[in-house]
Amino acid sequence: MSTTASTTLSAASTYSAVLDGDEDQPHGIHGSFHTLALGALGVVFGDIGTSPLYALKEVFVGHHPLTVDVLHIYGALSLIFWSLVIIVTIKYVMLIMRADNKGEGGSLALFALVSRMTGAKRGGPLLMLGVLATALFFGDAIITPAISVLSAVEGLSVVDARFTTLVIPISIGILVGLFFIQARGTDTVGKLFGPIVLVYLLMLTILGVVNIIRRPEVLEALSPLWGWRFMADDPKLGFLALGSVVLAVTGAEALYADMGHFGRRPIAYAWLFVVFPALLVNYLGQCALLLRDPSAAQNPFFLMAPEAWRLPLVIIATLATIIASQAVITGAFSLCQQAVQLGLMPRLKIEHTSANAAGQIYVPMANWTLMILVVLLVLMFRQSTSLAAAYGIAVTGTMFITTCMLAVLTAKVWKWPLWLVVLTTAIFLTIDAAYFASNLTKVPDGGWFPLLIGAIAFTLLTTWSKGRELMIARLREAALPIKVFISSAAGSATRVPGTAVFMTTAADGVPHALLHNLKHNKVIHERVILLTVKIAHVPFVEEEARCRLEDLGDGFHRLVIKYGFMQEPDVPAALARLTGCGPAFKMMDTSFFLARQTLLPSSRPGMAIWREKLFAWMLRNAESAMEFFRLPTNRVVELGSQVEI
Repeated sequence: MSTTASTTLSAASTYSAVLDGDEDQPHGIHGSFHTLALGALGVVFGDIGTSPLYALKEVFVGHHPLTVDVLHIYGALSLIFWSLVIIVTIKYVMLIMRADNKGEGGSLALFALVSRMTGAKRGGPLLMLGVLATALFFGDAIITPAISVLSAVEGLSVVDARFTTLVIPISIGILVGLFFIQARGTDTVGKLFGPIVLVYLLMLTILGVVNIIRRPEVLEALSPLWGWRFMADDPKLGFLALGSVVLAVTGAEALYADMGHFGRRPIAYAWLFVVFPALLVNYLGQCALLLRDPSAAQNPFFLMAPEAWRLPLVIIATLATIIASQAVITGAFSLCQQAVQLGLMPRLKIEHTSANAAGQIYVPMANWTLMILVVLLVLMFRQSTSLAAAYGIAVTGTMFITTCMLAVLTAKVWKWPLWLVVLTTAIFLTIDAAYFASNLTKVPDGGWFPLLIGAIAFTLLTTWSKGRELMIARLREAALPIKVFISSAAGSATRVPGTAVFMTTAADGVPHALLHNLKHNKVIHERVILLTVKIAHVPFVEEEARCRLEDLGDGFHRLVIKYGFMQEPDVPAALARLTGCGPAFKMMDTSFFLARQTLLPSSRPGMAIWREKLFAWMLRNAESAMEFFRLPTNRVVELGSQVEI
């Protein structure tokens, strides 16, 4: 054993917060209904709102191009329309958004909700689904900024062919600049997002209406019969076309994931009365243009506009894609925070960029990793058409997983009749599976990229979760009952003034740091706090339910501090409000003791050796527990030991 005292804590400390299943009250969403709806336009709908830039183009000139004739134009449009209705409107807006975890949405929030309500095992299939959805999201978070910005800047080629060589440099410049401003926060810029997207959607509507007036018969395509005829005419080609049609609904998961920021009703209102009509009218307008000029399939979005409008349209579209990229980057930050709190990722450095908005955070490691991968993606694929092959797999995979978890929710929590659960699940799974299977055909053309990113992320997440579980189990094997310790050691050891806080992942037994401190220093403080931080399966825990204190006798107290998975632990702040265990806490009279475990990979059952080594590497590079729990830098003592897993 080794003992060190320092003002900085080694990143190898094992104090990640542990999970708890208690419920608490939902957090509040502030702002008027219309203000929230406008804000949702700028954050929630950026991704799906920019789909018209590339979706229909990919249907006709992508990797499985269609003949630009009435059957295929009407058929593709019918599929897009009914996909927007069934997947976005019915599945997400009307159904899945009801599955909120105290106001929060997203795959991890849904996993936490279902686990809490059903008592599912933490390491069971539901966790694997949540982890897989998280891994796929990271692949989506890399592709969305690349394809969105690139497809908008490619409009310069439509304005003037001489601009073609500038598309890649301008796109990379915009993306790099976007990632560099993340550290400054998006509070000020965010206020402009809603109005800009509103202007963009207005332009979509105007361009669509102008072209529909010229060929009003395009409205016939809204009939589901055209989609059926299209699929029946050439089932193989129709199946392959689904991989491009699904691009029209990418971003649907954002409606659910961002629900905690704006609430269900404002998002539903903005979709039903603003975004959906604008998208539908624009797709109708693009198809009307193709009826008049089949050659416009090369870039129907920008060719809808008169020549004089194209440069302003490129500018507005580029702004909209920047907003879409910002939304997915912010989503990646939030997902990292949730994953860390739920014990699926190592501690990461998380910075708040707003004193007023708790949800505005910045995660440096995630930011720079995303930037490097996004730039590499643009340089590798160089065209939005090539990127479209990589897009869709992650999105459809996440949709499929969400439906699986929804099936458990409707059956176990909402208690729907079995026939209704089976019918609803079968419909959604059939659609999701068809889209996902169609996208799998694009694996050789670029679809391998999100699968590779997802596989790496899944391996890291599951290795951390399993390794942490094994480490806690190994530490508990040698744990000494606290009552035995107090009766045998506390009375004979020298008591010194002050307060000692021993942090432990287990809410029972004696912390290793306490045993080591007694062994090496031969003293026990007058007041000893055995502190465990727990993360509940709800997003927010109110102050009155934050602490649970137990008097163990002889100056020993066991304290459990609870936080939601959307909150950051602040141990000194919680201690300052604590009463019932003696005088008020003073940081200058308080010492924090933490155990630093050095992992020794072994042949014991649990994980493969290579995963044990990977877990040890992740542990060494995790954020300092001192910073993660906001402990005072000059009051931390670290005590080291070795653990075999």
